[in-house]
Amino acid sequence: MDITTALRALANEKRLQILEWLNNPRAHFREQVDGDLVDDGVCGLFIAKKLGISQPTLTVHMRVLVQAGFVQPKRVKQWTFYKRDNKRIAEALAAIRRTV
Repeated sequence: MDITTALRALANEKRLQILEWLNNPRAHFREQVDGDLVDDGVCGLFIAKKLGISQPTLTVHMRVLVQAGFVQPKRVKQWTFYKRDNKRIAEALAAIRRTV
């Protein structure tokens, strides 16, 4: 686990908000036509809309979260869905605790 990458991913309010929402997607997003919110993840368009940002800006945030391993992307048709990876988040937090 690269602690610098993990800390960079966590050092942004919007990315923290995304991780919070993805922890319980049914509570924060409406059902999707394609893909299940829990099994497949949340469509990037829904996340961008809820954050009030453009899709290209969301792509930058999601790239950082994916690189840290906190979120897993999945292509469904022409859309990208994002699902939180709780195991990787726990590993990163444990590594940070050991270092600090």
